Amino acid sequence: MFYHDKKLQYKVRVEKPSPQFARLLQQAIGGIEGEIRVMLQYLFQAWNSRGPSKYRDMLLNTGTEEIAHIEMLATAVALNLEGASADLKEDIAKSSSLAGAVMGGMDPRHVLSAGLGAMAADSNGVPFNGSWVVSSGNIAADMYANVMAESTGRVLATRLYEMTGDPGMKDMLSFLIARDTMHQNQWLAVLEELGHGSISGVHPIPNSFPQNMENQDFNYVFVNPDISGEPSEGGRWTQGTSVDNKGTFREEKARPVGDEPRLGAPDPLAHAQKEQMMGPASDADDKSIIDKVKGALS
Repeated sequence: MFYHDKKLQYKVRVEKPSPQFARLLQQAIGGIEGEIRVMLQYLFQAWNSRGPSKYRDMLLNTGTEEIAHIEMLATAVALNLEGASADLKEDIAKSSSLAGAVMGGMDPRHVLSAGLGAMAADSNGVPFNGSWVVSSGNIAADMYANVMAESTGRVLATRLYEMTGDPGMKDMLSFLIARDTMHQNQWLAVLEELGHGSISGVHPIPNSFPQNMENQDFNYVFVNPDISGEPSEGGRWTQGTSVDNKGTFREEKARPVGDEPRLGAPDPLAHAQKEQMMGPASDADDKSIIDKVKGALS
């Protein structure tokens, strides 16, 4: 169950409305770096959570806070668009088309689709994409996805901060940047706790898979496919004990250890070109995938 307070989590004020900045703020709402993404990501991770309840509760709390951030940004978009009405009337009076009135960086859909309000879209008007939401069921993998989401979100917020001269917008963004700082540290703290005091202790993810079942010749090798023949400059990832303390880094030149791939003949019912109909024939007793699909549908 969720509850709503009529008041915003933090104050939102606009001294000089800017429809152009409203468009930029849309990226912080519905872009891949935006608040809809982290809100849904944390909530789905919580709803799918198995294990200690404290992780589910923490995710629910933070996902719910992100709803408040969307509310703040949507309010900021609307306040920035309020200054568009008079400008639109003046420009429409000078122009024979609405397109001429919304030139100069303003998103036409803020007028045409949203009536001077925010949208669940990015700064180009592209709707939010739910495939960006990560909820793997592995808490360590999810925490890294969360660190990335908060990191790119903080980068975006700092860029928006630099793009506005409005004191109210800078104040709001300063708050959001601060919350991104906390959330980055929050997810890293979970990883540290899971690793019993060290983030390296959670690796490799998933730690539930026996490492003796992975190929021991490749699990700590940096593969260098550079054909110049020169060794790479190297770094922490090419020598010494691995970060998870379970192996030793080394570098090897890339070399093929597999065979050239050779595929069988095309399925006749899939209708490739006649010139492609060569190669080893398939077992006559096996139905083609087309036949199987046809049978399943009939």
